[in-house]
Amino acid sequence: MQDHSFSVDVEGTPEEVWSIFWSHRSGRRSHGDVTIEVLHPGDPSGEGLVRHCTFPVPRWLLSGGRGVSWEWLTEVHPPVSWRYDAVGKPLWSKATGWTRLEDLGGGRTRIHFRETYHAFNPVLRALFERRVHAAISRSNDETLASSINAGIQMMRRLSARSEP
Repeated sequence: MQDHSFSVDVEGTPEEVWSIFWSHRSGRRSHGDVTIEVLHPGDPSGEGLVRHCTFPVPRWLLSGGRGVSWEWLTEVHPPVSWRYDAVGKPLWSKATGWTRLEDLGGGRTRIHFRETYHAFNPVLRALFERRVHAAISRSNDETLASSINAGIQMMRRLSARSEP
């Protein structure tokens, strides 16, 4: 089993960061090579949200460089934290992730992210699990920071336009 942790500081309050993560509870959105389609919005807090994700994976996996996962969100505590469980491929696997928002004061938030990853097939696990998860994690880390910062900037621009 692989275990990856990552933290990043962003220019936004926990409430702003939360709204970026949780504002799209229907439809499809893309950021770079990552696409997230919400299949079920969950309850009013987001508990039970189900999503389908596509993301880049190493091309040598012979999947066209694309991975997919089906994820459901639980343990949702607005605007503080949530958990997801997922199954994915091309290495048939399961993952569990946790996201927690820490208020740093001064309009800044530290996003803490942790994910465990486990390939089902013992041979593929031994041969590829570590390398595949490292590639996915590297991509996730880069996408997380850039997408949140871009989302907060856009949200603030839209808010400024709507003010009288």
